[in-house]
Amino acid sequence: MARRALVMLEGASNSRLYVQAAQRLGLHLITLSADPAQYGYLAAESMEAIRTDTGNLDALISECSRLGAMYDIAGITSAQESVYAAAGKLCRCFGLPGPNPAAIERCCDKFAQRQILAEAGVPVPAYRLAANATDVEASAAEIGLPVIVKPAVGIASIGVRLCRNADELTEHTTYLMGESYIWQSSARILVEEFAQGPHYSIEMMGNEVIGIGAADFGRPPHFVCREYIYPALLTDDEHRRIADVSLSCLPALDLGWGPTNIDLRWTKLGPVVIEVNPRLAGTPNSQLVQLAYGVDLVTAHIKLVIGEESDLRRRHSHTAAARVLIPDRDGVVGAFGGESRAAAVPGVAEVKFYVEPKTPIVRKGDYRDKIGHVIAASPSRAETKAILQRAVDLVEWSVTPFPTLNEQEQHLQPLTSPTGAGGAR
Repeated sequence: MARRALVMLEGASNSRLYVQAAQRLGLHLITLSADPAQYGYLAAESMEAIRTDTGNLDALISECSRLGAMYDIAGITSAQESVYAAAGKLCRCFGLPGPNPAAIERCCDKFAQRQILAEAGVPVPAYRLAANATDVEASAAEIGLPVIVKPAVGIASIGVRLCRNADELTEHTTYLMGESYIWQSSARILVEEFAQGPHYSIEMMGNEVIGIGAADFGRPPHFVCREYIYPALLTDDEHRRIADVSLSCLPALDLGWGPTNIDLRWTKLGPVVIEVNPRLAGTPNSQLVQLAYGVDLVTAHIKLVIGEESDLRRRHSHTAAARVLIPDRDGVVGAFGGESRAAAVPGVAEVKFYVEPKTPIVRKGDYRDKIGHVIAASPSRAETKAILQRAVDLVEWSVTPFPTLNEQEQHLQPLTSPTGAGGAR
């Protein structure tokens, strides 16, 4: 009898959770990737990975057909938004459960998503589409500074910036339109009103709101989340209004199968949708949901993918929080310390670094700046926050700034003896 396999397209920040869940379900996980070497966990876990052009649907169909001759392909999916629509197309091709690929593609186009939500009466920030610097300037003038300027298609806050004045607007537009930024498709820029207020992350499965967490970002102009806490501290009315707005996004965008993550802000007008992501949120949100509510979203997603019933019952009501470790300067990461002591603090669920010591860090203002996290949970909100801070204080890490040009020149100068003879004796 052929072995049951789960095919995943590419990896993501929460891919290890998919690996573990697939193993618990007795599935052989096979990753198709344009560059499997970029996912270190594949080699560490001795996982099967096949180099495939994941941007070529015909190549994916051919590879899945080949695998189907050796395995019982139970499901095909992805944790990465950029190839999730392709996973949906493969599911339809092979008669497997999966998301609506057309809905995924519409959702991944932030301008199209904005249009659809606005037409459906879902509250969204004011927005304009721009194709060049002149359009960006005109759009910002119409909306009024400050504005958010970002690629119309993109993920993980890459290329997203708050522009508070004309100089910042020009600088970021120049960056996006220059050679440094690599576009996934044609150069289209979204200019948006800056919706101000507390930020919330809503985790959904199917047509059900599983959890609402609060997200705390660092200082502008970039948007790199530094802390999450589930559940968010909300009144019953605030919770109801956030849930209602989140649920209204699904029929508008033709979503509702599988996971959805929604980012919104509570403004002076109430909840305003910032973005609808047709996938699970990345690390550490799924872990926090499981710790807070006892709901394993990753396993639930895989069960849907392989045609089994998911269990979304809440098993407890705790508070779970994560502190994301982000360097405050560019440089080289030093040795890490205190991990075992921090992990031993009662209530700490995980202490994890994403990089190795001596890794050079050049901050980008997006998810790539994150170098690790600490996760804690307990029955009490106050206790969870205290546990998290205690553990974070025990973790030791540093970033040594890159040497300046003068320091490099001094380092390269030859050693000389007191008498002027070159070289060391």
